[in-house]
Amino acid sequence: MSEKLKSALEGLTPTPVEAVVRPVNWQLDNIVEELRGVRAEWRSSTGRARELGGRELPSRQAISDIIQALSGALFPMRLGPNELREESEDFYVGHTLDTALNSLLTQVRLELRYIARLRGEDDPHIDHQAVQRVREFASSLPALRRTLDHDVIAAFNGDPAARTVDEVLLCYPGIIAVIHHRIAHHLYKADLTLLARIISELAHSATGIDIHPGAQIGNSFFIDHGTGVVIGETAVIGDRVRIYQAVTLGAKRFTSDEFGALHKGEPRHPIVEDDVVIYAGATILGRITIGKGSIIGGNVWLTRSVPQGSNVSQASAQHQPGNAG
Repeated sequence: MSEKLKSALEGLTPTPVEAVVRPVNWQLDNIVEELRGVRAEWRSSTGRARELGGRELPSRQAISDIIQALSGALFPMRLGPNELREESEDFYVGHTLDTALNSLLTQVRLELRYIARLRGEDDPHIDHQAVQRVREFASSLPALRRTLDHDVIAAFNGDPAARTVDEVLLCYPGIIAVIHHRIAHHLYKADLTLLARIISELAHSATGIDIHPGAQIGNSFFIDHGTGVVIGETAVIGDRVRIYQAVTLGAKRFTSDEFGALHKGEPRHPIVEDDVVIYAGATILGRITIGKGSIIGGNVWLTRSVPQGSNVSQASAQHQPGNAG
């Protein structure tokens, strides 16, 4: 360092930290008061009564923790804790399920109470209903594990890049999304639609794969790569179906009443029969049927049903009469 530069640096006087960090008046009392007013407006406009205490809705973080615990209990030596050994597998599974199911019970109670409040009901049987639904979910876990095993094997068999089934389970976003979906779909069928939707959106955030929990998906389902896949609420997918990234199974149009409000729950998404392959970027819209064993090529836009064994490319789709795409 030159003498000139050293002299210049020595002449600098450090600014005391206390002189920089000063308390700031954020006007928090006013902001808190205004936020209270906004909440009151929202509750009044949506017909919601003032909360008497406690949490109103299920917790996204709690549900995320539950799914992580359930995944570990379903696949303990692959998705469980690092230190787990096979001789303590059953103890870990039992302890983890006890914790996860009790936490799930709390979230189920919250949803059932929330629904009752929206309906203006006072149901004294909510606690019993919550226990019953969680008990039914718990009893379904062995069958759920068997179904997921088929999904993992389908991914291994369907991807030449997969070296082992363990690699598929640990690494493939499609499997993460399917684990979430299988759990969410059971809760959806139990009329726990808010919990189910939160679970599906956790998977969507983590993988870029958006599967509505209402979608019915058969055995040995494989999503390869996965980013950008969208599967709508009323979609029905058969066994041994394989789809690739950016595939959409969506609705073509939405019906509404005389006031413009959308009709809910109507079948509006495709039916995909067994052994169908849908390649990247394909968009399939409306309540149409893709026949068994068909192959839908990449980037195809399809709004008509196709029979069994069809092979639909961009060129063939564009030249079919009545195809709105």
